[in-house]
Amino acid sequence: MRHGKYPFIIGFLVVPLALYLIFVVGAYLQMFQLSLTDWSGFGGFNYIGVDNFVKLWDDPVFWVALRHNIYILIAMPIVTIAFALFFAFLLNVGGKSRGGVTQGVWGSKVYRVIFFFPQLLALAIVAVIFGRVFGSDRSGMLNGLFPDSWSPWLFLADERWALACIGIVLVWQQIGFYVVLFSAGMGSIGQEIYEAAALDGATKVTLFFRITLPLLWDTLQVAWVYLGIAAFDCFALVNIMSVNKGGPDNATQVLSYQIYLNAFQNSQAGYASAIGVVLFFLTLTFAALTLRVTRRDAVNA
Repeated sequence: MRHGKYPFIIGFLVVPLALYLIFVVGAYLQMFQLSLTDWSGFGGFNYIGVDNFVKLWDDPVFWVALRHNIYILIAMPIVTIAFALFFAFLLNVGGKSRGGVTQGVWGSKVYRVIFFFPQLLALAIVAVIFGRVFGSDRSGMLNGLFPDSWSPWLFLADERWALACIGIVLVWQQIGFYVVLFSAGMGSIGQEIYEAAALDGATKVTLFFRITLPLLWDTLQVAWVYLGIAAFDCFALVNIMSVNKGGPDNATQVLSYQIYLNAFQNSQAGYASAIGVVLFFLTLTFAALTLRVTRRDAVNA
């Protein structure tokens, strides 16, 4: 039986690993290759060295898109994690204690379903819905709440607000998953720890900062990495929600949308691959730095 265990396991891994190597690793390697060419997306190509990266350095739209990605990278994880932690704490520890057992607020099981609901919707559907919510004329749901004597807010058509609207939708769409994730982490914390702290007179705030947060640190670390990766994407929301695709004066331009524009509209697939290479290393660097900076000794419940 022992001799047959490893061939049995390998037999199950061969096909998925082969598919991963072909369609994921192979695609990345091809992207690196194409970034060194002048390929238009059709026909043959010539190798041009690092010319695409030199062009990238001098491209002002690239720097605008990168700046927007950094804004989202800073704001979206902080806001999402803060709200998700707050709601998860209420759903698990925020209620009254009964029989020495700390419980969540009344109806917490129903609230978990409500919070998770946005995860059941395809991102394209979410973008279409919020495109109507932030509509720039009277047909927009938010503008419909204002008196007719008021000038309608431009929202997605205003360079001052367009990126903020995209960020709001990102947080709304992501927050439910992390409420459930943090709730699962809080559920693994022993009740006796909360009971002992409550007997010592600890308040809810003390319970959160001195018990819940340290014991949930590994989950927070993973959440931060996942949200950072999501912040480097945003393509679907920008493509569907933005007015004039990319927004007024590139107000919602991001790197993923730049890849799409150059590959499929400008017929510069080689240049788009160069942006993809930059995005790949930015994401990899962010994940590595986050795991390194947030690393700390494990705290056992």
